[in-house]
Order: sequence, then structure tokens, then C-alpha cells
Amino acid sequence: QVQLVESGGGLVQAGGSLRLSCTASGLTFDAHAMGWFRQAPGKEREGVSCISRSGGSTYYADSVKGRFTISRDNAKNTLYLQMNSLKPEDTAMYYCAATPYYSGCSTVPGTYNYWGQGTQVTVSS
Repeated sequence: QVQLVESGGGLVQAGGSLRLSCTASGLTFDAHAMGWFRQAPGKEREGVSCISRSGGSTYYADSVKGRFTISRDNAKNTLYLQMNSLKPEDTAMYYCAATPYYSGCSTVPGTYNYWGQGTQVTVSS
């Protein structure tokens, strides 16, 4: 059974930082591209960032470019998202997801097979 478990969310002031983690089990981690997505109340789920199987290729949404950094440790089956210079508009539930189908990566939610339960990030102004 595949499980993705996110952690590291919380309440932070604008300008602060958080580091999200996503630990995977039940799948061959290094055979899956990984992504971070977020969903704010009343809004659609959006792709934040993704990383290829080896970690050699990454992508960021324009809204987070230069502030967020995605990384992975295949030896630990763990995905990370370092979030700096947080803004109130970054407030959302953050989800990690896995897909075996891409050699690069994708930020389209429909291309992902497995999802975590999410971790809440709240940025106060």
C-alpha cells in the first residue's frame, strides 16, 4: 500500500520560512517523479513545484520561483520543499504526490497517481 505522509506545515509570519517533508512508503521512490501542490479554500489545486526521479530536473510555478526549493533524498524516500520569504497568499493545504510516468516532471495534478493527506501552511500578515 502506497503512503505519502507530509509534515512540517504550521503557522508562520510573512517573511518567514518553513520546510515541508514528504515521506513515501510502499513504492519504489526513485522510480517516481514527485510534486508539491497546494489548495486554498475555494480555489483549485495548483502545482507548486516538481522534481524528476533523479532530482536532476525541477520546475517551479512563477508564484514561488526564487523563494521555494524542491529537493529529494532517494536514500531516505523523502521529498522536501524549503519555503522562504513566505507571503500570506502562500496560505493553503500543501500536498505531495508521486507519478511513475514521467522522465522529467509535471505540475498537472491529473498526471499523479498517489497523493498524501496534506499539511496546512498558514502565513499571517
